[in-house]
Amino acid sequence: MTARVALTYQDYVALPDDGKRYEIHDGELCVMTAPTSDHQIVSANLFMILAAHVRAHNLGLVLYAPLDVILAATAIVQPDLVYLDPDRLPALQRRGVEGPPTLAIEVLSPPTGTIDRTTKRDLYARYGVPYLWLVDPKARVIESHVLRVGHYDLTVRASGTRPVDLPPFTGLGLVPSSLWP
Repeated sequence: MTARVALTYQDYVALPDDGKRYEIHDGELCVMTAPTSDHQIVSANLFMILAAHVRAHNLGLVLYAPLDVILAATAIVQPDLVYLDPDRLPALQRRGVEGPPTLAIEVLSPPTGTIDRTTKRDLYARYGVPYLWLVDPKARVIESHVLRVGHYDLTVRASGTRPVDLPPFTGLGLVPSSLWP
């Protein structure tokens, strides 16, 4: 039996710049497929809405992928969007976000949906990301999860044309149908 070698951030930065997207989940290399155009449209629409709200209310910073979120030496992920509230802004360093952001947002795609809903969700919970949104373009639904005692509770499941506030934001008034292509 061969012992498993856990990859670290040092191994991650040594990967070739070959146009592929990589993440490390509990020391295992994960090759991510390129996002679809629908995925990118949803991500861009959500970024514009959140960035405008955060900027208008001086609430911190919203950033988009690719950006390394270094949860631990053996856990490096690239959420589609990341929000840092003012208290977490010091986590933003030259190499990426070092530690848990306030909010990680994953826009689900067929090739990555299972990883986003299981592996990455577990990593976010274990390393203390307070809020997680899972955005499903196919189902046209946004799920907002809040971290409670090491696991996520679904707090809001939104779709349609009714404006909603999703934690951690108040006064956001996000209209889920405005995201879809």
